[in-house]
Amino acid sequence: MSTLTAGDPAPDFTLLDQDEAAVALGDYRGQRVILYFYPAAMTPGCTTEACDFRDSLEPLAAAGFAVLGVSKDSPATLREFRDHDQLTFPLLSDPDHAVQEAYGAWGEKKLYGKTVIGAIRSTFVIDAEGRIEQTFYNTKATGHVAMLRKRLGLAA
Repeated sequence: MSTLTAGDPAPDFTLLDQDEAAVALGDYRGQRVILYFYPAAMTPGCTTEACDFRDSLEPLAAAGFAVLGVSKDSPATLREFRDHDQLTFPLLSDPDHAVQEAYGAWGEKKLYGKTVIGAIRSTFVIDAEGRIEQTFYNTKATGHVAMLRKRLGLAA
């Protein structure tokens, strides 16, 4: 698995969102993007993380950031996740995990002491020109958004 570092071009993509509309990273050129990858919609950790992003969306948007969440879930599952937890940012479906692989967010990881292949909880801050500003691999669901806001210089 190769990982991205600050200064690398962010791999471009087009994925379907929870409403089956195509969303491309290029659609966000000219603004900063927080792109985060999570294992599965409606699981406890992923729900905690998504709700933390939802609750921080106003200060993030005020600072010029768009938030995009990506998982292997289908658009229908993402729509259910959005509706159940009142999520207010795009959730993108990457069923073949090609985008996750391009970002180094898919691969071998430990889960309950076993080695498995799957989504690696990761977040990327992408600048307005489409370059990686910051990378966070193997993040924890709880407290991640607060840490990210602190690193971005935004009050928690």
